[in-house]
Formats: sequence, C-alpha cells, structure tokens
Amino acid sequence: MRVGQVTLLHEYLERAARLAPEKTALICGERRLSWAAIDEQSTRLAQALHRVGVARGDRVLVYLDNSVESCLAVFGILKAGAVFSPVNPQTKRDKLAYLLNDSRATAIIADALLARSYTPAFAEAAHLRHALIVQDDAKPLPAGPAADGAATTALHRFSAVLAAAETCPPPCPTIPYDLAAIIYTSGTTGDPKGVMLTHHNMVSATESITTYLGNVAEDVVINVLPMSFDYGLYQWLMVAQFAGTLVLERSFNYPAQVLQRIEAQGVTGLPVVPTIVSLLRPMIEAGLTLPGVRYATNTAAALSPTHVELLQRLCPNARIFSMYGLTECKRVAYLPPEQLDARRASVGQAMPNMEVMIVDDAGQRLPPGTVGELVVRGPQVMRGYWEKPAASAERLKPGDIPGEMHLYTGDYFRMDQAGYLYFVGRRDDMIKCRGEKVSPQEVEHVLYALPGVREAAAIGVPDEVYGQAIQAYLVLAKETAYTPQQVIRHCAQRVEPFMVPKYVTFLSSLPKTASNKISKTNLVAWARDHRSGDDSSG
Repeated sequence: MRVGQVTLLHEYLERAARLAPEKTALICGERRLSWAAIDEQSTRLAQALHRVGVARGDRVLVYLDNSVESCLAVFGILKAGAVFSPVNPQTKRDKLAYLLNDSRATAIIADALLARSYTPAFAEAAHLRHALIVQDDAKPLPAGPAADGAATTALHRFSAVLAAAETCPPPCPTIPYDLAAIIYTSGTTGDPKGVMLTHHNMVSATESITTYLGNVAEDVVINVLPMSFDYGLYQWLMVAQFAGTLVLERSFNYPAQVLQRIEAQGVTGLPVVPTIVSLLRPMIEAGLTLPGVRYATNTAAALSPTHVELLQRLCPNARIFSMYGLTECKRVAYLPPEQLDARRASVGQAMPNMEVMIVDDAGQRLPPGTVGELVVRGPQVMRGYWEKPAASAERLKPGDIPGEMHLYTGDYFRMDQAGYLYFVGRRDDMIKCRGEKVSPQEVEHVLYALPGVREAAAIGVPDEVYGQAIQAYLVLAKETAYTPQQVIRHCAQRVEPFMVPKYVTFLSSLPKTASNKISKTNLVAWARDHRSGDDSSG
C-alpha cells in the first residue's frame, strides 16, 4: 500500500484511514480500533491540545504504558504541530521532573496510575501548563500539585477532552524539516540527552525499514517492547506506513499469554531482543514453534549465533533480520536473511539511503578487516541533542562534503571486503586484557553456546597483572548446573587466552534497562544481592 508521497509522519495515518478505513489498525487487550477510528480520535486529541494552548513546536511528554492512548498520543501530538517525547512509565519523579524541565514541555499525557511520580514532578516543572490524565471515567482524577508559587498544572480527563473536541483537523503548517520527536537516551552516564528527530528523519527510516522487510498490508505485527523505546515506537509508525495491524502488549512478562495472542491474531511480524529469545529458550528446546510468523527482527543488542539458531527453530517459516541501530539515527544496517548462514556474526550492510565507514581515532577511513569506530551519513541522522551543543559536537562532526555532518556512533566495528559490518563492542564497554582489546560480545557469544545458559554478561574488572580481567556473569536455566571451572574450560577451548574469563559468577537474574536489554551499569553491585554461585579464579 505505497500510494501517495508522504513527507510528514501523521500523513501515514491519514493515508491508511483513507484507503482502509474499516480495517483493524490496533488490537490492545480487548480493544480493537479501525484506522478511521484512530484517525478521528487523534484529530480530536490534536484539537484538544490546541484548545489548551499547545502551539507548533511545543513539546508534549507521553508518560504512558503501551496502550491505545499511547498510540493516539503520537499522532494527535503530531497533528497539533507539536513534538512528542515518550517517557518510560517506570520513570520516577526526579527524572520525570528533569525531562519536563529539560524539554520545557507545556503539556503531558499521563496515566492516573502514575500519579505518585508525576504529581510531585509537576510541582517542579516550570513550563508545564496542562496534563491530560488517562483515568477510568468512574473514578475521580488524582489531586494536582499544590500551588506554592510555582506554575500550576491544570488537570484534564483524557476521555473528556477528546469527547468535547472537534473532528476536523486543526491548522498544521508543519514541514518535513520540523521536529517530530525528542527521544531521551538512557543516560547511563550523566543526565539523559534528548535526541532530536525531524519528520524527514523518521519518515526516511520508516520507508527504508518497511522496504527491506517487504511489509504488506496483510501483515499483523506484535509489539511487546515499550513505545518509549524507539524499536517499540517504530512498530506503530511502520504499521501505519503499510496500513497493517498492530497487536500491542504491555510487556513480555507473561510469555504464555503473548504466545497465545500470536497464534490467535495470526501474527506475521515478530520484533524481538535477545532477552526475549533467552526467556523462550526452554520452550523452544521443548519444541515450541510459531509457524505463522513470516519475519522476525532484532536490533539493540546483537543476537548471538545461539540466539539465531533458537529463533530459527521458533519461527521455521520466517525470514530473520539481524539489524543494528541507535536512537541517534534509528537504524543503520540490516543483514539480508539469505546471508544469515554465511555471515551469522554480521549485522549486515548499510540500509537503503545510508552510508557507513570505519575510522580511526583521527577520523581517517580504515581498510576492510580493521577495527575502528563506525561513522554514519544519511537522512536518518539526528538533528542533534536537545539544547546540548557540546554533546552534539562530540557525535556530529563535519563530513567530506562542506556543510555535511556525520554521526560518530561510539561503537567499534570491522567491515569485510563486501561491506558487511561486524559489531566488536561499545567504546565504553571494551575490555583491555593482557594488552589486547576484547569485545565483551564475543565472550558472551561463547558463553551462550553452553546449554542451559539463559543470560550472560562479560565485563572488565581491575587486575594487577592483566590490567583488566574478564568477569563473566551467568543466569542458568532450572536444573542446569556448572562449576566456574567448567565454564572457564569451555571458553578456553573456543577463544584466545586473553578472551577467557578469569572469574565466573552465577546469578539468579541480570539487571535490565527499560528496553529489556541487559544493563552492565553497576553490575558488580547487583551481583552481591543476586548471587547463586561462587566466583572462581582462572
């Protein structure tokens, strides 16, 4: 359904509503909405935002769990000419207050269940004027923040403002150069940074991804990833692009329930992250299959060869796309499924409309086979970090063509003669052991090859002899047991000596980010409270 030129994100919705008005666009719990209904309700939201004074270019935070309302919010804010900024619902008051003030948001759409966090945050938000609260109509709205000299925030019931709003679209002079979204990075070091993405950035990414995935209007995509995470958000944008159907789940906390939905709704598209594959591993090994899935994708952390094999067993009829991207340009590369067996460790070549290069510390291009920093150029590259010129200058640097800026990803890769990329490690994660640079991911791939390993993480720890020694953390499936010596011996048989863990610790779980990736921040401290085995010296 690639009919008509789209230059603004919300035009995807308008086109889908025009071409397939009665088709089911969104399935969320027991709720099913057509494209016409989504279009009308998002228009009402845009009118409601205009009515309370949200103007072109204003920032509106979306503080919701995956829901019908979070999907309406994206397009309603865009139709109002404003900029949406998704916030993970697990965000606490101090960080929420920071995001409100950093973005100078004039409005927020929030769930009443999160009042404990947002009420005190509102009191600290100098620019916030209005909050649209999603709440059961039978219940009163939570009390707003007390007026103490700071700006007060007017609370509105989300359903009421939609019901009272007009159904004709408000004036929207937006052009593709305008900002569509500010997506905040996780902020593992320092304060979170807001990635500025224009309509042109996001339309270009959506068009490229749906092109190489071969999406068609008949596709039904399930999303268990938070929409505050760009991988989850883009599932909704992409479904609007090809006028398909999105099955939206709150999380993957109940795998059996999600699996039932996949079969019941005829899901054809399955986006995953490695953690999801790890959670399903016991069921896959017991014979679980999803034969109706036509394609499966992965981005964020790379899939290990073991994860790829598990995903192939889970989805025997699916084309599997291993991909690489980052919030600062959405997506960079994808591996064509026909190359999966030949180049299993690769995340692929540059996606359509993008160019990639490997450079040294001086920014000079490196020959094939050499490890260096990945640099990207193309229409998906962000405008910069919101009101952080110094941080923007660290990532966006002048390119070969005067006036052009290239994105320095901070990730180490090597590229083969055919242009296929192989992830080596994040600059901050690289381990320097015995004078050699070690990719934690390579160590983790070997660890995942051990039967019964559900999760694995490798980090560097200070060592008087090695500089850094490799510490491995493992979460094992039930009824699986190894000694640290067995793990070390397994690794020693498969990798160079400087890549073999010196220490092995068994944990009951590994910490996760909001996007369900394994978090290595403060992993040593986490291990003290979640240990299920002993360290071993190699």
